[in-house]
Amino acid sequence: MKRTAWVAGCALALSVLGSAGVPAQAQAQTTLRIMWYSDGNEGEVMNDLLRRFEDKNKDVKVVLDQVPFKAINETLPVQLASGQGPDLARITDMGGLAPYLMDVRAHVKDPAYWEQNYGPFLQWMRVPGNSTAIPGYMTQLTVTGPFVNKTLFEQAGVAMPGANATWEDWAKAAKAVADKVQAPFPVAFDRSGHRFFGLAVSQGAQMAEVGGELKPVDDGFKRAAKLVVDWHKSGVMSKELWGAVSGTAYRGANEEFKNAQVVFYESGSWQTAQFDKTIGDAFDWIAVPTPCGPANCSAMPGGAALVALKTGSHPAEVGRLLDYLASEEVAAEFYARTLFVPGHIGLAKKGIAYKSASPQAAAALKVFGDAVGKLDPVAYRIQGDPSSRIVFNAAISRLGQVVVGETSLDDAYQRISADVAQQIAERRKKQ
Repeated sequence: MKRTAWVAGCALALSVLGSAGVPAQAQAQTTLRIMWYSDGNEGEVMNDLLRRFEDKNKDVKVVLDQVPFKAINETLPVQLASGQGPDLARITDMGGLAPYLMDVRAHVKDPAYWEQNYGPFLQWMRVPGNSTAIPGYMTQLTVTGPFVNKTLFEQAGVAMPGANATWEDWAKAAKAVADKVQAPFPVAFDRSGHRFFGLAVSQGAQMAEVGGELKPVDDGFKRAAKLVVDWHKSGVMSKELWGAVSGTAYRGANEEFKNAQVVFYESGSWQTAQFDKTIGDAFDWIAVPTPCGPANCSAMPGGAALVALKTGSHPAEVGRLLDYLASEEVAAEFYARTLFVPGHIGLAKKGIAYKSASPQAAAALKVFGDAVGKLDPVAYRIQGDPSSRIVFNAAISRLGQVVVGETSLDDAYQRISADVAQQIAERRKKQ
């Protein structure tokens, strides 16, 4: 072989293999990392969808880093504030983390599709004053609401409260059931500020701005707080749940509910898939409409969004990935397989066929879907407020102190207001 032919052959081989002896296509591959948490099987479903995306996009590799929700709620904000973080993350505090979200509007094929189908929820992800950013999409729309152990009611011979029943009606009935069947938890709430506001909004809480200053504690807030404290004092709620952790730490009661220890559990739609799998037909469990307060019978909306982060450095690839996942066909499959209420306007109107859901799960999803139409505008506003997470955390921290006897309600109200004012002021200094 002539030297010139050999050199040409080597050059061709190097162009194909690259300097490290691996295919040039692999060398050019972009890796995207997603920080992800799961309540049920959504991590498994998402991994399946990501592998399909990679099959069609050989230049992109997507790594799904699955972490506990605590890491999303507590660790990720600290990372982002220090300029570190993944390319994307599944988050719930959209308003609070909005300054760290990347706008991929220039990197999606059809912004009009996004506005049409995700528009109301994009508002939750945008910094105040921005009306165009597309930072991500809703992996689920959630609605707070109660799960009830119907079997325990039947065993106790106690009638379940009917339509438009109040919180007090359910508390009285749940206590009667628990006393008869020796269930340790008549009523359980997730130790979460968001779940507390599922009660507080119905009591008339507004979380309004007065004279440019946020007022987290109003008459509606106080009515809800007193109910929670009184229920702990009377044995309707147990200190074992809220007293097991302190500060802003989250504590769910899903384990206790699936073990048939809870009569009435205030949580939300995201638990449906988990209960369908872990409870099955061990006992009859149902979702019931949110109880009524003097203001309304509204739950709290919420959800989780998969968002692009400014800490990432591949906006084009992130935009391409989000376009794929947020497409109607792929999103519909994700919602159907995870048993989630769709956070997609078009799919919400068409309806989702939950083929894998048991009759109990399908019935629960209908209850939560119907609750969306009853959401009060105040609930949407509170959820989208950039300071909502600050208020939620302050509320649960200080009310937790009251529950365990460390302070009084009046003192807690003052401390909540002070905590919120201080943290908002600190955030403004950093911006």
